[in-house]
Amino acid sequence: MKELLYGAAYYDEYMPYDRLEKDVAMMKKAGINTVRIAESTWSTCEPQEGVFDFSHVIRVMDAMEEAGINVIIGTPTYAVPTWMVKAYPDVLAETVKGRGIYGARQIMDITHPVYRYHAEKVIRKLMEVSAHRKCVIGFQLDNETKYYGTASKNVQLGFVKYLRGKFNNDLDALNHEFGLDYWSNRINAWEDFPDVRGTINGSLGAEFEKYQRSLVEEFLGWQADIVSEYKRDDQFITHNLDFEWRGYSYGVQPDVDHFKCAKHLTMAGVDIYHPTQDHLTGAEIAFGGDLIRCLKNDNYLVLETEAQGYPGWTPYDGQLRLQAYSHLASGALGVMYWHWHSIHNSFETYWRGLLSHDMEENAVYREACIIGNEFKKLSPVLSGLKKNNKVAIMVSNEALTALKWFGIEATAAGNDGIGYNDVVRWIYDALYKVNIECDIIWEESEDIEKYQAIILPAMYTADEKILTRLKAYTAQGGTLITTFKTAFANENVKVYSDRQPHILSEVFGMYYQQFTFPENVTLTGFDDGEPEAETFMELLIPDGAEVISVYQHPNWKKYAAVTHHPYEKGEAWYIGCMFEERYLQQLLMKILTKSGINPVTSETFPVIVREGINEKGEKICFYLNYSWEERKISVKEGFETVLGQADELEKEVILKPWNVCILKIK
Repeated sequence: MKELLYGAAYYDEYMPYDRLEKDVAMMKKAGINTVRIAESTWSTCEPQEGVFDFSHVIRVMDAMEEAGINVIIGTPTYAVPTWMVKAYPDVLAETVKGRGIYGARQIMDITHPVYRYHAEKVIRKLMEVSAHRKCVIGFQLDNETKYYGTASKNVQLGFVKYLRGKFNNDLDALNHEFGLDYWSNRINAWEDFPDVRGTINGSLGAEFEKYQRSLVEEFLGWQADIVSEYKRDDQFITHNLDFEWRGYSYGVQPDVDHFKCAKHLTMAGVDIYHPTQDHLTGAEIAFGGDLIRCLKNDNYLVLETEAQGYPGWTPYDGQLRLQAYSHLASGALGVMYWHWHSIHNSFETYWRGLLSHDMEENAVYREACIIGNEFKKLSPVLSGLKKNNKVAIMVSNEALTALKWFGIEATAAGNDGIGYNDVVRWIYDALYKVNIECDIIWEESEDIEKYQAIILPAMYTADEKILTRLKAYTAQGGTLITTFKTAFANENVKVYSDRQPHILSEVFGMYYQQFTFPENVTLTGFDDGEPEAETFMELLIPDGAEVISVYQHPNWKKYAAVTHHPYEKGEAWYIGCMFEERYLQQLLMKILTKSGINPVTSETFPVIVREGINEKGEKICFYLNYSWEERKISVKEGFETVLGQADELEKEVILKPWNVCILKIK
């Protein structure tokens, strides 16, 4: 793309009165060059079965084309119309809670043949009126697609067929690998296969969730094939992938395998939402961007992020602009808001857009005007930013699911404890706050050898192929860092029956046989204190490893908490428990510095520094201040100021509160 995209979702049919001409004028003033339309409008596009009306889509395309504003067309399939459910009630997903009731979006069975039949019809009709239009630059498939818990009869029949293929029709192999003899769960004939919704077997349950994730991959691939029949070569196919939701975007998405789904896209897309005001850290923006960028090892689009969002997210002055540049610093090609205006009815009435309910200019809109016009000016410098990170975090949907079944309990009292994503973010946030950038990769990712260090957070399930690959990676000179709950079970959530961690115990020069919950346990070996062991602890037994930290406790002091072991040409570090993040920062800095990896600056959070190479081969450096305090940062290299305030003679960056400075390094 020659220009950075800046825009918002726009729904003419949601407007309280006709104001398309005025909206276009306000968009032009704000430097908005892209709108997303059509995504959630099935009931408007097809008010009755077989009756189509795309006048609202055509009307907006006409206006945007005349104004020179790009359009991204979304297929409208994530919210089904009333007539479909009335005529075909079983299109609604049947989940562990039973059949759904119409009302919310994303409540259908995405495998249902009737749903698929009508979805294909509306997609094709929409493509016929939009694909040829000059203003249309790309297509978004569906919206934040999941499998929506669907476990109806056809899904379960598909799952049995999938298992028969996986185990070559060998029920004995299935029963053995999944441990189904336990509690008489053994299946002795395929026709006796039970309803999986009631299973207590973690292997079977996790495998069903893996199969359900594959339905999302197949569904998006099916839509992509249809769209590809109509799209021009210069038009992209994308999807707005999202994350585990904890009131905001948090971690790896449990219900979608992003890596596999991205194969059906020509450009990755993402929705990232995050806290603001005093809680704005940029960590969610960075994490989401690093993950999505690595799906295709290329730039991506932020298809949705907040303008005002929740009432508690109304940004402070400067934050909207800081957020926009934070996205670019991760490699985004554009930033788009959900949505243009705040709607006046229904579920998202108080999820506010760039414009508030009065539809007039406001502080957020005026800041958007600054961003949009800066994007236009700076596109030649900031578009297409590429990364060359030396550290990677390897994530796994299978480990996430398995730890949902066999979680990391907080205490013996049975607290909810923590999940997989807590460990992922524990590692990621520690790196982020000391300004060590990283990629986020999957087990299937190619060229892992290009990284100087790979970190495995709680990779509970791992097949022998990836463990052998990681062993070879370390032997060849890589630095392998892993946390507790790694390499404990195979890909079928069957616990390995030899020394833990399986295959890697030789690499780490240690093993463990016991684990427990910490109570009044601290760790030795840190420079400025003794962090408290939190949540979970493995009792590590060195077998050649150097002990970095031991448990400070009358009974557990004979066990190691953190170990280091040179393995052939590489280095291996094992972290046996969770502890306070600032001590993890200290430990990771020690490990990575030893491996020749240094942060770009000695500054730490709230000053975040991110780098990349633009399309001209120039090194670009973003300085981001997530605080109320003005900061001055020394820069060792010569530079040219692209944006913000810097003294080139003194080699100093001046960061106002919630502000950004961008340098071109000479």
